[in-house]
Amino acid sequence: MTERVQIYGTGQEIEVRKIFCLGKNYAAHAREMKSEVPSSPVVFLKPPTAILADRKDIRIPSLSKEAHHEVELVVAISRDGKNIPARDAYDYVLGYAIGLDMTLRDVQNEAKKKGEPWTVAKGFDTSAPVSAVIPRSMIPDPHALTIRCTVNGKVRQESTTQNMIFSIPATIAFLSSLFTLERGDLIFTGTPEGVGPVHAGDEIRAELVGFASITHTVRTTE
Repeated sequence: MTERVQIYGTGQEIEVRKIFCLGKNYAAHAREMKSEVPSSPVVFLKPPTAILADRKDIRIPSLSKEAHHEVELVVAISRDGKNIPARDAYDYVLGYAIGLDMTLRDVQNEAKKKGEPWTVAKGFDTSAPVSAVIPRSMIPDPHALTIRCTVNGKVRQESTTQNMIFSIPATIAFLSSLFTLERGDLIFTGTPEGVGPVHAGDEIRAELVGFASITHTVRTTE
């Protein structure tokens, strides 16, 4: 099954190829997780099947008892590129979206203890809710945006993207030095402090304030 996201205001969709995610890209979140602030980007992947459209239910696998929300600015790549200089990075940006990096925190913590990958904790189906992509022309400065996450109407996370440790150009330059970026790739740029648990029946709303939002209800699988 091909996963697609809409491009706002165009009537078009883009096929999602790869989903790159940055860990610990906000210093306050690194401290909240009792981790050191990284000296280079911390990268992991989600499969395209993790994508979830607005208003669809987030399904938490039964193997986890502690699922957390992580709100993030998402960058959508417009065209293929390799070894992209930071100065040219925006030429490869289609636009921006708001997303949630849903995380099975108990599963992740156990994997960390054993030195195992985070794939199950981060890549399960419905773990990457994402809005329509706002075209780059509508957002001249992606480092001057407010991102927010509310649970049942109460603000859990709110920060500005200027607090990211690694900027979007630096991130694109780094990723493209290791991976060929392709049209439709998404980059989840990391979450600010305030991550926390959600439970069955909770309503999560993620906002790219002034531009886009998504709302989801949390369910558990049997």
